[in-house]
Amino acid sequence: MTPGRPVPPLGVRLAGDGIDVAVLASHADAVELCLLDPDATADDGWRERRIPLAGPVHGVWHAHVPGVVAGQHYGLRAHGRWDPDAGLRYNPAKLLLDPYARGIVGEVRLGQEVHGQRLDESGRTPDGTPQPDPSDSRAHVPHAVVVDEAFGGDPVPRPHVPWPDTVIYEAHVRGLTQRLPGVPEDLRGTYAGLAHPATIEHLQSLGVTTLELLPIQAIASEPHLVARGLTNYWGYNTLGFFAPHPDYATRQARAAGPGAVLAEVKGMVRLLHAAGIEVVLDVVYNHTCEGGTDGPQLSWRGLDPTVYYLHHGATPARFADLTGCGNTLDFRRPRVVQLALDSLRYWAGEVGIDGFRFDLAVTLGRDGAGFTPQHPFLVALQTDPVLSDRKLIAEPWDLGPGGWRTGAFPEPMAEWNDRFRDGVRTFWLSDPAHRSHGRPGHGVRELATRLSGSADLFGHGDPPASRGVVASVNFVTAHDGFTLADLVTYDHKRNEANGEGNRDGSDNNLSWSHGIDGPVRDPAIGVEILPLRRRSQRNLIGMLAFSAGTPMITAGDELGRTQGGNNNAYCQDNTISWLDWELDEHREDLLATARHLFRLRRELPALRSWGFYTGRPVPARVARGDDRPDLEWRRADGGVFDHGAWHDPGVRSLQMVRVAADGSAVLLIANGSLDPVEFTVAAGLRPGAAAWTLAWDSAAEHPGLVGAAAETELSPGTTLVVEPLSLRLYTS
Repeated sequence: MTPGRPVPPLGVRLAGDGIDVAVLASHADAVELCLLDPDATADDGWRERRIPLAGPVHGVWHAHVPGVVAGQHYGLRAHGRWDPDAGLRYNPAKLLLDPYARGIVGEVRLGQEVHGQRLDESGRTPDGTPQPDPSDSRAHVPHAVVVDEAFGGDPVPRPHVPWPDTVIYEAHVRGLTQRLPGVPEDLRGTYAGLAHPATIEHLQSLGVTTLELLPIQAIASEPHLVARGLTNYWGYNTLGFFAPHPDYATRQARAAGPGAVLAEVKGMVRLLHAAGIEVVLDVVYNHTCEGGTDGPQLSWRGLDPTVYYLHHGATPARFADLTGCGNTLDFRRPRVVQLALDSLRYWAGEVGIDGFRFDLAVTLGRDGAGFTPQHPFLVALQTDPVLSDRKLIAEPWDLGPGGWRTGAFPEPMAEWNDRFRDGVRTFWLSDPAHRSHGRPGHGVRELATRLSGSADLFGHGDPPASRGVVASVNFVTAHDGFTLADLVTYDHKRNEANGEGNRDGSDNNLSWSHGIDGPVRDPAIGVEILPLRRRSQRNLIGMLAFSAGTPMITAGDELGRTQGGNNNAYCQDNTISWLDWELDEHREDLLATARHLFRLRRELPALRSWGFYTGRPVPARVARGDDRPDLEWRRADGGVFDHGAWHDPGVRSLQMVRVAADGSAVLLIANGSLDPVEFTVAAGLRPGAAAWTLAWDSAAEHPGLVGAAAETELSPGTTLVVEPLSLRLYTS
């Protein structure tokens, strides 16, 4: 290749009689492709053939290498300046992963060999200017592998679930099926296990349309976890942005190599698509597994550190850390934006992924002045022909200045709504906990805002309200934090198993033990407390099902899963994190309740919407003689909420009527008080209809018992007494 010709696609790919190679290393003096073959006579078991690459052209080194086939192990070595003060740490003794590798085998064996700089006896970088380390890392780092990406069989159409119908289920590949009895032993905890009929049956029975997987791109564990014999179970520590994590594949696929691992992932996606279930990946483009300034030299740090990583701008050069993980990928750089977009297009186009949830997404939208919705990366997501029709979900914060940006992302992106999480927890858990001790809480204003789609956060835009309520991904729990069962059982986290002295994890849980922190040991006390805990779980699931927006269920919440009070189980690849499928009567009841609630959401148009509510009649219905507003709020006594009631912390009950475009309606009655409350039933029925029909009552342990002790048919203006801390749904 000569200057002036287009830069070749980055990575190593099969091409004709061999492979095409292209690697970004714009500050390097030379780059070598290292072909690795097993050799029993070598000290480390590998024979290496080094091939100099031509270049650079626009910072890219390249070559066509004949005779190379799929399955070939390879790495890279980069030569250049060792100048840590300027951020450059070229060290050809370190074998580097191709950032675009489609297959990765092996693990990082931490020690001196994987660090570009010399360490002292304690394993730390000495004070002063770091010195290069001459030890070879080849036997201590993962190898990239050339992969044949072909996958046979007829393609399966993507489900294309509309946003208003979407129900997201956030799960971990291993944790979901590791103990699922219906999945064969050899498939448990694997990609194939996710697509097993037993797993699919559970998801379908719950009404899940979209499976959101914690990171499955190749990962490595942090040194402090390895030292304690733990691993990064959640996977937010990326080693490769294109390669599936091999540990989640079946034993047979791992033995056959990265091509078989990739095929298993593609097969999983196709089987889930055939069942009508979308697949969304949680992706981590904000940082890598190379840690802080003095971390291991595995890939990006050794190839082009001042391009890939954000530095703080002073001398000596140090990584800027906006992620809490030691480094931050620099999205001011076009090549970093390209890396993320190339990776996303690969997973979407080649693997068939339906969408992405972006971890710490504010980092991906930062330019020199801070976060901007007009960042080139975000603009590309809006306009890219491959990505713009995928489901795109932002975690709208990071740890940098101005890092909380919920509601600030551009359409068509949706966002995790932490205000929903906190508002719902506050109303149903922390406020009742305060009031049970005579302390004031809050009223219903925040709850009402979240129930109706969080227009205060997502109603902005050009034109206003164009994002719709579906931009709000509503969640009460997620992978990080208490599970639903622990949220109603523990006042304080119990993270001792993580080995950090219980200092890790959030202390702001807005949880409520209902009187005793932790499991109830005395059955006599449990007679009072345990039913309240179960009702609180039902209330919280009900809020997910009935609120305007896109609901997200955390895997296992529908089963009453506990982590024993651990609210940061990121390093617990064991029964603390894996779903427990052995259900007692009460957990069976909870599962039945969750299935019932999301069936109601699926069947009742008034529980699903795209647009925001206006509180005014819908013109199309007015023409048919129906002048009901699309949303109406009423006090417990049936009166209209005024300014004083909305701002009164003593008001703990409300009625909400939502009317769908087809004229059907629902009435939601919420009593957040510690005492029974008498309600005067609101109007809002279709013209000619005489009564509301009870569809669900959170006071009932099982949905089949709804109506056993409650009025099932109610006319507007009649009165009824609603149990403390309970939620009811009526339909017309």
